[in-house]
Amino acid sequence: MMTELPLEQVRTLLAVVDEGTFDAAAAALHVTPSAVSQRVKALEQRTGRVLLQRTKPVRPTESGAVLVRFARQLGRLERDAWGELGLSGAGEPTRVSVAVNADSLATWFLPALTRVAGLCFELHREDEDHTAALLREGLVMAAVTSLPEPVPGCTVRPLGRMRYLPVAAPRFVERHLAGPLPELLPGAPVVVFDRKDDFQDAFVRRLGRGPASPLRHYVPTSEGFADAVAAGLGWGMVPQAQAGPLLAEGRLTLLAEDEWADATLYWQQWKLDSPALAALAEAVTTTARQALRQ
Repeated sequence: MMTELPLEQVRTLLAVVDEGTFDAAAAALHVTPSAVSQRVKALEQRTGRVLLQRTKPVRPTESGAVLVRFARQLGRLERDAWGELGLSGAGEPTRVSVAVNADSLATWFLPALTRVAGLCFELHREDEDHTAALLREGLVMAAVTSLPEPVPGCTVRPLGRMRYLPVAAPRFVERHLAGPLPELLPGAPVVVFDRKDDFQDAFVRRLGRGPASPLRHYVPTSEGFADAVAAGLGWGMVPQAQAGPLLAEGRLTLLAEDEWADATLYWQQWKLDSPALAALAEAVTTTARQALRQ
């Protein structure tokens, strides 16, 4: 039997998750910690689910994350409604939270944001294989992701393919790769974004060898990654948008003419009739059509 979700209880659950503790949520809501605890327990009884892990800080369970996402979506709709009525708080900005991978952020994504007026953005940098998790947890309203299947409560649309090229500095090639690439590349020092980055290992496996060398440098910024490869620390898979100018200047050398890796990207957002999200989605998809391979 369906039952209503009391909005006061749902908003209290969100406050506990955002503030991290029952006491902090009570202070934010201007009620007693006992009232906060009672509301959360009442919501758990109503849903028949445990909604919070009583850790420090508090974290939602899988069921709790569904209600946290609902609470954030409800808040977004409420702010949009006030705005359409012309009753939003004076000077209060419309804020949109988005998860985006570092390479998109460094190349094509920021110009998309300039197409949208009147919004403030809160960007969360995360690997494209993991941005969808932030959507599931309700921490962001939209995400650039590699996941083609929609997150529950979200819509998805393709953006295009981001191409990565295997490159290295000329002097690095002379020192480490002066011979058959499949034989030498697995032992050559390599630059890796972070421990989630599999581009370099996947490229070496495509050559019929094992993973890339354990002699690896972790450089967790997109610009820093390209600079590290150009400086000769190691070889790496660099986005074509960044590698192109460095190849033209002679600071990078292409390791294989007919080899590359493409990352297919998608735009996922909450399934809401929100003018702010609609405007952002249009700007992002328009920019992606111009910047990415279709």
